[in-house]
Amino acid sequence: MTERPPSDAEIQQRFDVIDRWLKTQMVENPVVDTVEADVHHPRAWYVRLFGDEKEFSTVWFQLRQRTLHAETYFMPAPQENEAELYGYLLRRNARMIGGRFVIGPEEAVYLYCQLDNTVVGIDALPDELDRILGSIYQWVEQFFQPALRIGFATRFGAGSP
Repeated sequence: MTERPPSDAEIQQRFDVIDRWLKTQMVENPVVDTVEADVHHPRAWYVRLFGDEKEFSTVWFQLRQRTLHAETYFMPAPQENEAELYGYLLRRNARMIGGRFVIGPEEAVYLYCQLDNTVVGIDALPDELDRILGSIYQWVEQFFQPALRIGFATRFGAGSP
C-alpha cells in the first residue's frame, strides 16, 4: 500500500518548520556560517558550515513533495587511486545511517541524505534536521582528509600504490 503524498498545506507546514529551524541555527549553532534561500528552486536553502578538516561545506536542503533532500559537495573526482578511494567510501556507506556517498556531476563525490515526508512527523522534524546537519558535519570532518590523501596521494607526498 502506498502512502498518499502530503497535501500542499502539509508541505507548507513542513516548509515553515524547516525555515524557522534554519533561522534558529543561524543564531544558535556556532558551525553555521550562513543560511540562504535558493532563489532558483522553491522550498530550498543553502547552509554554509565552518569546519576544521574542510574549511567550509555547503549543505543544500530541498523540500520535495515526498522527501526532504540534503546534499553537500564532498570532494572533486580523484586524480589517482580511484578504486581505493571508492572502496574506502563504500565501506563508510555501510556504517552511515541516513546518508551515503555518491558520485555526482563531473565525477565529484557528494554526500546525500533524505527523509521520507510520510514517515517523519512534523513534531519530529526539528530533531531529524539536527541529525542530518550534524551527521553531514561529522562525516565531512571524519572522512574528508583521509579521502583526499587517497584520491590525491601524490599531492600529499605519498606515491601511488
